[in-house]
Amino acid sequence: MSPLTTTILLSGLGTGTILTMSSHHWLMAWMGLEINTLAIVPIMSKQHHPRATEATTKYFLTQAAASALILFSSTVNAWHTGTWDITQMTTLTATTLLTLALAMKLGLAPMHFWLPEVLQGVTMNTALIITTWQKLAPMSLIYLTIHNLSPTVLLLMGILSSLFGGWGGLNQTQTRKLMAYSSIAHLGWMATIATMLPNILTFTLMIYILMTTTMFLTLILANAKTLQDMSMSWTTSPPITIITLLTLLSLGGLPPLTGFTPKWLILEELTKQSLISTATIMAISALLSLFFYLRLTYTTSLTMAPNTTPTKYKWRFKMSSPNLLMTTTPMTFLLLPLTPLLTQ
Repeated sequence: MSPLTTTILLSGLGTGTILTMSSHHWLMAWMGLEINTLAIVPIMSKQHHPRATEATTKYFLTQAAASALILFSSTVNAWHTGTWDITQMTTLTATTLLTLALAMKLGLAPMHFWLPEVLQGVTMNTALIITTWQKLAPMSLIYLTIHNLSPTVLLLMGILSSLFGGWGGLNQTQTRKLMAYSSIAHLGWMATIATMLPNILTFTLMIYILMTTTMFLTLILANAKTLQDMSMSWTTSPPITIITLLTLLSLGGLPPLTGFTPKWLILEELTKQSLISTATIMAISALLSLFFYLRLTYTTSLTMAPNTTPTKYKWRFKMSSPNLLMTTTPMTFLLLPLTPLLTQ
């Protein structure tokens, strides 16, 4: 793909997201979602590989169905209220359809089945875009309509997403599928807290994007697509191995790393709202996710020298300067002491 084409597509990707995030009219928001979807389709299918084509088709059909549901829900709301304002979504039928559509857009359970298959069929760079940037537009719509969405439905979707995200990743050996189930689990935490404290939702989304970006950048630099590749990452780059270890522990939510912060704040708020059973289920679901993070950590770091592995070593090449990784890595590890400032 030529640099000019790449620039146009990435500009369209950014324009669509910004248009959705800044609009208060449903038609403008829908238009931004469509521009966003149409911009990423060529990026996903540029490999011209059958698996990439299959992933692109699945992604397009899912996103098109979700966008059509959003348009239909806004039309139903306009019939009843006479307004296209995003913040005036007050009709029960419209809010129910909107919740389902946004869950399909994000990959929340039980509409999450497309996400692991799509990520497995695309490149690491494209998977990074799908799991980070592509979450911004639907999350902004949730933020704008949060006072009209059903708390019960969002809590149920959050619990299901956390459980399915943990269960689904237990038996995976592909790193992209592991990151897909990690995304589903983290989105479950965001959906759980959305109707109670929207500022914690924004904070959790920011931390999630930072940690996921760091993790994908380490996987890209180590060229690790499977667990077997991770077991040889020490011979490729020792610093990347250490960063991967700490990033996985941060994704798992272990203190004193940054990933502990959103889980701590969400469980605290659920307890304050007397949702003890929900908080307990969410904490248990975090253990499911933590298991496959620790398994990946063991494969990456605890089987390195002086221990021997039954696999052949990779040749160590000179790696390019990971400028973005140098920016996101400190924030992935060290933001916990700044929590009082970030949550004000």
